[in-house]
Amino acid sequence: MNAMIFAAGLGTRLRPLTDHCPKAMVKVEGKSLLEHNIINLKKAGFDHIVVNVHHFGDQIIDFLAKNDNFGIDIQISDERDLLLDTGGGIMKALTLFGNDEPVLIHNVDIISNVNLREVYDCHVKSGRDATLCVAQRKTSRYLLFDHDMRLRGWTNITTGEVKGEKAENMMAFAGIHVISQSLAPSLQAMQRPVFPIMDFYLTNCSDSRFFGFPLPADTLWVDCGKPESLEKAAEIIRILC
Repeated sequence: MNAMIFAAGLGTRLRPLTDHCPKAMVKVEGKSLLEHNIINLKKAGFDHIVVNVHHFGDQIIDFLAKNDNFGIDIQISDERDLLLDTGGGIMKALTLFGNDEPVLIHNVDIISNVNLREVYDCHVKSGRDATLCVAQRKTSRYLLFDHDMRLRGWTNITTGEVKGEKAENMMAFAGIHVISQSLAPSLQAMQRPVFPIMDFYLTNCSDSRFFGFPLPADTLWVDCGKPESLEKAAEIIRILC
């Protein structure tokens, strides 16, 4: 099974921890965020992983080599010359998979007990173009889904901005999604190398089958984007161990 770990970000919210290392190498409970996610994906059955790199990318490449890629097929999508954002990063990484199977995308700063195999299998069985893990949590920006959980739009409740259509279900994106490789031509049709994947989803949601995968209310989940969130991540890891 295919997976991609977003590890190219600048990690600005984690400064000063990321002044001398990439966000992916920030440690929680003695292991880097990257290692936690690789092990979690490996346990779920993912055996082909692409990791994109930019900020202190050499450290990630050396770390993977030192650990013999944790015994699975791990390839590097090198963005050290130009950070491609999430959409451009996916578009480039898709060329590294030697098959046409869907790809689970996982932000490196997400620590959770989400059943990744269940999400992936749901996507495969449904024949969707993309499946986005979402949750009922407080935020200022929400994805909008209809009663069938098909993506219709996005809103910022602070500014009142709406993209796409209004819909009854407001859910927060969880930083984990599955994308079918058949979308590669549509990604290329964005006609620019650097773009956010959410722009792609919102531009194409009226014509493509993008659906939400609501996470259970008791899901353990944290975005480690800020230093104060690392202790919560440590608590989750201790529970899971």
